[in-house]
Amino acid sequence: MSKVRTRFAPSPTGRMHVGNLRTALYAYLIAKHEGGDFILRIEDTDQVRQVEGAVDIINRTLEETGLFHDEGPDKDGGCGPYVQSERVAQGIYMKYAKELIDKGEAYYCFCDKERLDSLKTTVAGKEISIYDKHCLHLSKEEIEANLAAGKPYVIRQNNPTEGTTTFEDEIYGDITVDNAELDDMILIKSDGYPTYNFANVVDDHLMGITHVVRGNEYLSSSPKYNRLYEAFGWDVPVYVHCPLITDEEHHKLSKRCGHSSFEDLLDQGFLTEAIVNFVALLGWSPSDNQEIMSLPELVEKFDYHHMSKSPAVFDFTKLKWMNGEYIKKLDFDKFYEMALPYIKEVVTKDYDLKKIARMVQTRIEIFPDIKEHIDFFEELPDYDIAMYTHKKMKTNPETSLEVLNDVVPILESCDDFSNDALFETLKAYATEKGYKIGYVMWPIRTAVSGKQMTPGGATELMEVFGKEESIARIKKGIEKLSNN
Repeated sequence: MSKVRTRFAPSPTGRMHVGNLRTALYAYLIAKHEGGDFILRIEDTDQVRQVEGAVDIINRTLEETGLFHDEGPDKDGGCGPYVQSERVAQGIYMKYAKELIDKGEAYYCFCDKERLDSLKTTVAGKEISIYDKHCLHLSKEEIEANLAAGKPYVIRQNNPTEGTTTFEDEIYGDITVDNAELDDMILIKSDGYPTYNFANVVDDHLMGITHVVRGNEYLSSSPKYNRLYEAFGWDVPVYVHCPLITDEEHHKLSKRCGHSSFEDLLDQGFLTEAIVNFVALLGWSPSDNQEIMSLPELVEKFDYHHMSKSPAVFDFTKLKWMNGEYIKKLDFDKFYEMALPYIKEVVTKDYDLKKIARMVQTRIEIFPDIKEHIDFFEELPDYDIAMYTHKKMKTNPETSLEVLNDVVPILESCDDFSNDALFETLKAYATEKGYKIGYVMWPIRTAVSGKQMTPGGATELMEVFGKEESIARIKKGIEKLSNN
């Protein structure tokens, strides 16, 4: 078997959609699983939709996700150029289009917009246009006269109108279509640029691509591709069509959902490694059902035969869970660096921010979650005294008031306000009184935080607050409970 070669061929039209990232990832995994090559090709044939800076986004995304290409615009492996507009300039596509004309597999079409509009028809509420092969029947003399006069033209594929065409997809099996459904698609547009479909076939062949990975929206175009391969006498690559990605409502994942692109997800506080891991599972799962996998593990385990035909649901809750697992595993210094901007958004006081960061690392799923976990450090929120009631700890407002009144003088006499020292001091008080430790800690934690849930225990929080602030907050709690 020849060396596996896959490609990722994005159009530079803006941020990288999750579906495009998955295509790139699967193409990369298929190649690397077999020790093959992964090629980057920029498909800029649609000049109208191009967005400035989009090529930089593509390069940056691939680099950040670890999907390093073996060949591409910056790494010529002998199949360049790897940018379609540069290939247009070399006349590559026109050469092959004219070869098809000579074989009778394609033809010049000079029909103007008015005539093409007249061919439009509505089927089941959808406007479609099927070309009637009018220009196929022009004489050689008519064609030459039109070309000499500079009349605008496109080049169309000459597809049969009878019989069937069958192609094999690795995921969906054999698919057969009636040739009557195959429109004579345009190969070369009137601006001299190839269509996406034609350029793909030519480039994939010239670059030795063995496996073509793309979304299943291209299933219907595949027979036309195959007919081009056959017309040229070229080997047809292995097709791997990926299932549709939908949102939780089972609608196609769109920009409106707010998390449809890689950069959207980064902006929302997700880690690159978690995104890659999650995207890999949108339509595929390993035989051992492992969920948390690094990129090298994905390379080792990826078998495209285990891909699903069914639409993959973008489960935002699962992505957040997965991201939380990756955050937990982060080196603390790295975590602190990433968490610091979020901490500083809500905490301006002179506290040990590293201690706060350590508290939240295991408790958050995405970085923006940090703020709601720690906002009480900046300012004690107004809270309901019902929070002092805890069935398991056997506390209520009355018992809490008693404990808080007891601990104030104890804390005032403490010279060491570290977590461990505070814990031992309060534990000694609980033992002396015959209380369980939770009976003492619950009211203190409630008083210093004003929150039902906190990232650390009472003594951890007091260590950060320091003596003065801790006692001031406990006294406010006493006042609140006394006024009840």
